Parts: sequence; C-alpha cells; structure tokens
Amino acid sequence: MPRATNAPASRERRKRVLDKAKGYRGRRSKLFRYAKDATMKAQYWAYRDRKTRKRNFRNLWIQRINAACRDNGTTYSRFIEGLAAANIAIDRKALAELAVQDPSAFKSIFDRAAEALQKKHAA
Repeated sequence: MPRATNAPASRERRKRVLDKAKGYRGRRSKLFRYAKDATMKAQYWAYRDRKTRKRNFRNLWIQRINAACRDNGTTYSRFIEGLAAANIAIDRKALAELAVQDPSAFKSIFDRAAEALQKKHAA
C-alpha cells in the first residue's frame, strides 16, 4: 500500500501562508519556513497593536481635552469632576472633537460643568 502524504491539504496550507506573506521582502515571501515565522510574528503584532491603538487614542483625547480646559482656566481632572456633578454623559472622543473643531460648543459644556462644580463645593 503506498504512503499517503495528504499532499493537497499540505500544499493548500503552505499556499495560504505564502499568500499571507506576499509583499514581504526576500525569502520571507518566497520560502515556507521563513514565511511562516514572518506571518506568525505579523499576526502577533497586529493583535497587540490593535489594543495599543485604543490606548494611544485615549491618551490623545485626554491631552486635547486638557489643553482646551487649560485655555479656559482649569485642569482636565476638575473638568471631569464638573461633568459628573452636572450629570453630563459625553465620552472623551466627542469632547476632544468638540475641543478641536468647535471651541464655542466645548466652552458651553465647560461652563455648565464649572457651574455644577461650584454648586457642589458651595453645598
């Protein structure tokens, strides 16, 4: 009885890895052994950096909101405290967008938060 090598499935598996490695430089796109390592590492980086991108954007939004708050005479943490006191539910992404694109709208939200914070501390 001849030896079964499962050739179609093996070839398809190797082809899939080499297709993923298209565009890589040198042997990383041509030879299975190196392409396999390159694609595994690329997938690891892609997964990891999807998480990192979220972290980076959150930091950017906080910096933008903080800059806008300092232009209006307070800090980010006091502003967030004022938003909580005023029961204003708006996320950092939207606040940062307002701070950059529409400073007058941000200023109106800022004023309401500052007012609520003063009332909270006065009571």
